[in-house]
Amino acid sequence: MSHLLLTGLNYKTAPVEVRERLAVSAQELPEALGRLRACPGVDEVMLLSTCNRVEVLAHGADSGSLEAGPLIETLARMRGLEAEAVRPHFYTYTGEAALRHLFRVASSLDSMVLGEPQILGQLKEAHAAARQCGAVQAALESILSRAYAVAKRVRSETAIGRSAVSVSYAAIDLARQIFGDLRTKHALLIGAGKMAELAARHLHRAGCGRIYVTNRTRARAEQMAALVSGEVLDYDTYRARLHEMDIVLASSGATDYLITKEDMKAVLRRRQNRPVLLIDIAVPRNIDPAVDELESAYLYDIDDLGREVEANRRAREREALEAEEIIEEELRRLLERMRTREVAPLIVSLQQRLEEVAREELDRWRGRLGADDPARAAQLEAFARSLLNKLAHGPIVEIRRAASAPEGDRILGVIRRMFRLEGQ
Repeated sequence: MSHLLLTGLNYKTAPVEVRERLAVSAQELPEALGRLRACPGVDEVMLLSTCNRVEVLAHGADSGSLEAGPLIETLARMRGLEAEAVRPHFYTYTGEAALRHLFRVASSLDSMVLGEPQILGQLKEAHAAARQCGAVQAALESILSRAYAVAKRVRSETAIGRSAVSVSYAAIDLARQIFGDLRTKHALLIGAGKMAELAARHLHRAGCGRIYVTNRTRARAEQMAALVSGEVLDYDTYRARLHEMDIVLASSGATDYLITKEDMKAVLRRRQNRPVLLIDIAVPRNIDPAVDELESAYLYDIDDLGREVEANRRAREREALEAEEIIEEELRRLLERMRTREVAPLIVSLQQRLEEVAREELDRWRGRLGADDPARAAQLEAFARSLLNKLAHGPIVEIRRAASAPEGDRILGVIRRMFRLEGQ
């Protein structure tokens, strides 16, 4: 376990201007992995680079020569940076701590948005790229597979990812609560800023039937509509089609109300009072608050969504406590299995050592005990094996127990010295 090292920086330890300088694109990844794998002590390596983190996971056959310094220097050198300038932003974990951090990253407990699902996909992509380059082999393959299993368990046994914690996602969550299936619904986005784009993407992923975009600058509307297979409506005439919309999301920079109570009265008459969800995330507001007085018009502003997001964020934090317990449980299991595998060579060496002693003594006493007779020799060998098994039983049980005990290294050291097995 001491042969595992993880070093990196993230949104908590480094500002965006540092993260973007060290970010590695998919095209650059093979070269970066090759350079990192050439660092002293590294026999396997994976590089995870996202907008919020750059992390290197490395495994070495000899823990003594596996250090973070050369990895950090390699990343910095690739970007023409001085290692000393970026080193303060890096954290480093080894052994059990590296595993715990990896499990937390995979389970989205270390993400800027707690519980977001994207990081697991990014981790799998980084793993696949490293495997394709031959940088990930048996050791990291096993560890990463376990990380995915832990993340899956966190997702299935907690509700950490089941509530909206961004305003744009909360808006679409409301649409699902009101309409259920969105496949037959039409949505209009007024304004084409960043929050509107995120909402459009969420609508598209939710399977919304038709998505329309309108904006003062038509080119920006066309750009956003293309992202979600949507359609652009002319900014000067979109009101004529408001009655077709089941969902209206306003995020324009306009200083006056774009939709008034009178506008919505006319829209609802044409819709024969079929419900409309209006979401106003603009500041100043784009939709007259009096619209909420109309039956069949459901209006939510940014404060309404903010309260929903905050409540969901607190709920995710509660779920995160349970997720942390799952991670610790899975970590203990993995460490026990790994330590058991690590002590297997010691058990084999002990058995071989005792067999050597038994053979030497049998050869020395064979003539004196009349072991030239085949039957007599067989009896002596059976006696020696029986005695050997009884002598070995206690130490072997203790070795296996020590594999997962806090004082295990000390116990194993004593056994090695007792039976002259210092090389194991």
